[in-house]
Amino acid sequence: MTGTGSGREGGRSLKQRVKTAKKRTVSQTRWLERQLNDPYVARAKREGKRSRAAYKIIEIDEKFGLFKPGARVVDLGAAPGGWSQYAAQKVKSEEGRGKVVGIDLLPIDPIAGVLFEVMDFNDDDAPDRLKAMLGGDADIVMSDMAANTTGHKKTDHLRIVALAELAIDFARQVLAPGGAFVAKVFQGGTENQLLADLKRDFTTVRHVKPAASRPDSAELYVLATGFRGRREHEED
Repeated sequence: MTGTGSGREGGRSLKQRVKTAKKRTVSQTRWLERQLNDPYVARAKREGKRSRAAYKIIEIDEKFGLFKPGARVVDLGAAPGGWSQYAAQKVKSEEGRGKVVGIDLLPIDPIAGVLFEVMDFNDDDAPDRLKAMLGGDADIVMSDMAANTTGHKKTDHLRIVALAELAIDFARQVLAPGGAFVAKVFQGGTENQLLADLKRDFTTVRHVKPAASRPDSAELYVLATGFRGRREHEED
């Protein structure tokens, strides 16, 4: 959801409140108010990050050592590019030591060390196209994608889990043995089946709740490391 108004810092109150404009819904007003009072939004602006979401992958990386110089990384649903931007810095792709490819249905403004491609990762030829761009299999597939919400919690949860399952299927086709997968999911019960599925393909699977995920959000991330390879699925 995108806010349609703008706010200015007040001189008296540390917390900014936004009046509901005629063309702005209550939910849009609340979203804008959260943005204006979100320390991660302010930090992202100060530090030149594409989005506040960058701090989620930063925290995951700092805790689990996800990125290594020279790694090949795929960012699914990459817009606006915050995760790709950080990955490029860590794998040193601008120096030619690794590669980062960001995939989205929308164009993304260029970032040094990142190759963006307008592509639907569900297309039949997407895995082969991706590997050609990387110059081989990926070491990391990451996804901060979220399905469009309906306002119905169960429906929205099922949509995000379905999206994560599609991302997992894609990761199985492009990951190198030993590779890692990280993606957004939501608490709600059905994500347990998703974890069980991942455990057949990865040596370690865990849930992660970064501090940058808003406390009132059901948002979680699943981190799977030690990909066992494609042979098991090719034999099924």
